[in-house]
Amino acid sequence: MGDGPLNIMMFAAEAVPYVKVGGLADVVGALPRALEKLGAQPAVVIPAYKDIHHERHGIRPFAPLPGFDVPMGPRIERAEIFHTRAPDTGIDVFLIGCRDYFLRDGIYDNPVTGEGFVDNMQRYVFFMKAGLALLQRLGRHADILHCHDWQTALIPGFLRTNLQHDPAFARTGSLFTIHNLAYQGVYPKHALYWAGINTRHHHLGSPFEFYGQVNFMKVGIECSDMLNTVSESYALEIRSGPEHGNGLEEVLKNREKDLHGIINGIDYAEWNPETDPHIPARFTREDLSGKSRCKAEVLRRFGLPETNARFPLIGMVSRLADQKGFDLLKHAEAELAGLDLSLVVLGRGQRRYHDLLAHLAARYPDRIAVKTDFDDPLAHTIYAGSDLLLVPSQYEPCGLNQLIALRYGAVPLVRATGGLVDTVKDYDPREETGTGFHFRQYSAHDLTNALRRALELYSTPERWRRLIRRGMAENWSWEESARRYMEIYQSIYERRKH
Repeated sequence: MGDGPLNIMMFAAEAVPYVKVGGLADVVGALPRALEKLGAQPAVVIPAYKDIHHERHGIRPFAPLPGFDVPMGPRIERAEIFHTRAPDTGIDVFLIGCRDYFLRDGIYDNPVTGEGFVDNMQRYVFFMKAGLALLQRLGRHADILHCHDWQTALIPGFLRTNLQHDPAFARTGSLFTIHNLAYQGVYPKHALYWAGINTRHHHLGSPFEFYGQVNFMKVGIECSDMLNTVSESYALEIRSGPEHGNGLEEVLKNREKDLHGIINGIDYAEWNPETDPHIPARFTREDLSGKSRCKAEVLRRFGLPETNARFPLIGMVSRLADQKGFDLLKHAEAELAGLDLSLVVLGRGQRRYHDLLAHLAARYPDRIAVKTDFDDPLAHTIYAGSDLLLVPSQYEPCGLNQLIALRYGAVPLVRATGGLVDTVKDYDPREETGTGFHFRQYSAHDLTNALRRALELYSTPERWRRLIRRGMAENWSWEESARRYMEIYQSIYERRKH
């Protein structure tokens, strides 16, 4: 690096604004921008999925580097390289295309079956191998390879094996970020054959062995120079036992000196109720009057009665998945029906939760409404119009919804887990402190008790407004988190230099 900027290559399976399935995309879209402002030189490498709109994002074939062959197990696959710049930045974004692996509908899952593609192992092994070959062909030295989740987790393993003596990577360090430990990429031993990593590395006690198989996430954890996850509490939870460790708790304990928790941020340029073009009325912390118009618009868009404006409006914007706590709504159905409130849900995911929410909406058509879709402008309006945002997750590595809710004056009601407990302070009626409401046990009983606490406070408008304003005064932008990442990068760089 010398006196120049720290050169960071970020590898991920998704990134805003090109392709988004979950919060990973938001992080990989926003973090490089914040790093660039701090003087780093980041670049991003993602797959060139069919769903990505090349014209809209100014994506072109990368003229300096024609396509190249990548050995994949018994055959050769062709990598095509595309390039653009992240909007209003100098950040290079490289997209790796492959007809067999990425030129299809869907990102991780087959849209016909709703299940993961059967060749996901091969798809992401190809992505990693092609990404490293891209760096070699560019002649571009990277100080740090920052790898996100299991789809990039073999990269630190390649640095320790096949690339150990490659001069292009002689001083390159790696940071591995765990966004969700539940998704690990566990495959049979022959995954190493596809990766081109010698199977002599597959033995008891090796990073490449996991109960006779290969666990990509384990490779990333054991082979990276340092690792982090996306909140302090989740960093503790995942090494505390099997409930959150998903079989890797001992591996994580062995690396706890190198494991950091860094909370995600949100982009305050995109999520700003004072300037948001997607909401019907803008508002500020000092002048909240626009929220009532936003609330009326949410009720209208979801087909709920105008008269419901006198009740608190609870919003949920979420993937419909086991992790997100929708089964608690089923168990709390009778109690929810007896409370004066409206509930709107926006999201899509597992079929059983589509069915559950459709049942609730049909049974309580004047109180509960659902849209099983992803509609970003409507999501903005829900945050702006809701009185409460419900996030009843079983576990939550970080969570972005509650950070957006605080910004928009929608009081978060959350399960006290992971990043939710780190970012939402539980309301204390005696001290009149806090920014939202917690419930601890994962149960319908605890959820409805917390909801009753919230409704009681809602009935005293002046106290409720003070709660809203405390939340809106919080700062969860990327600036501080990016500084923490820079400290880790610098630590890795100094370690690799000697």
